[in-house]
Amino acid sequence: MTAATDSLFILTAGGGMGFIIQNVLFFAALIGMAYFLIIRPQQQRMKKHREMVDGLRKGDDVVTSGGFLGKVTKVTDTEATVEIAEGVRVKVVKATISEVRNRTEPANDSSDS
Repeated sequence: MTAATDSLFILTAGGGMGFIIQNVLFFAALIGMAYFLIIRPQQQRMKKHREMVDGLRKGDDVVTSGGFLGKVTKVTDTEATVEIAEGVRVKVVKATISEVRNRTEPANDSSDS
């Protein structure tokens, strides 16, 4: 080996603390990117869906996760009754409602209470 290759080998083989810091920074950046590209948007979607479900009220036109379109006729804490055809009402868990199409004012009809 020549003197030039010996000095190059010594400079690259040392690694030491610089190598550890470089790896730690790389993994920190990787975790940060995963948080901002995957985790945070998912949390925002979940928060938006939770607010939509909590704001559900009688008279809203909804789409269930099963694809049924209907109108909410009754809402309880965890369930909603959805009329999917005239005279056909189904109970669904509120969390399975995927979309509220039209928000309407609650009806003053107390016959379904």
